Amino acid sequence: MNKMDGTDSSETSATRAAYLSLREMILVGELPAGQKLKIEQLRTLLEKGASPVREALSLLTSDMLVERIDQRGFRTAPVSRANFEEILMLRCTLEDMALRASIARATAQWEERLVLSLHRTKRLAGTETFEDAHKAFHMALLSNADSPVLERYCSQLYDLNIRYRYLAAGGATYQKRDIVAEHDDIFHAAVRGDADGASQALLKHYRLTGAYLTKELGAL
Repeated sequence: MNKMDGTDSSETSATRAAYLSLREMILVGELPAGQKLKIEQLRTLLEKGASPVREALSLLTSDMLVERIDQRGFRTAPVSRANFEEILMLRCTLEDMALRASIARATAQWEERLVLSLHRTKRLAGTETFEDAHKAFHMALLSNADSPVLERYCSQLYDLNIRYRYLAAGGATYQKRDIVAEHDDIFHAAVRGDADGASQALLKHYRLTGAYLTKELGAL
């Protein structure tokens, strides 16, 4: 019985590790869009068993980062300009809803989370861990909405958007924006309870990025 429990725990851990590794590789483009994902190749790459790799790929289909192409086959989800524009539209719609709900239920604890998460984005700017801090700030803005399903959708859409940002990275105009100032505008409006101002600043932040990415992805 204990042996069985240990085996199950080990396989769960291996699946989780494979899931996180594959997710990262898809988001940053190491596994290109539309690429067929062969279990044997991924086993070698990840140094995991076939079962954890297959389970990880199944989990990634729920994240819409992987698609099934036959009974046993997988590929990374394809990309397109239309798909990106849909993601942007949904982010703006759902995060506006969640942000307004968070502000309406504002607490000192929520404001403290915002302060800490914003500080962390500034401290980690330019480092390998900035992306995690950036997402944490955006999710902290929504975390007081008391709507777990809505927050989960927003988190998933964030990840789908990140994939496009990496795909279009390197454009000459992207770094000219003052991202720190944009985050500050969202933060200050949120903590003073200005739902309209916070929403306007958040949507401007996303649409500026969206305009850049739409231009860079025009050939898709």
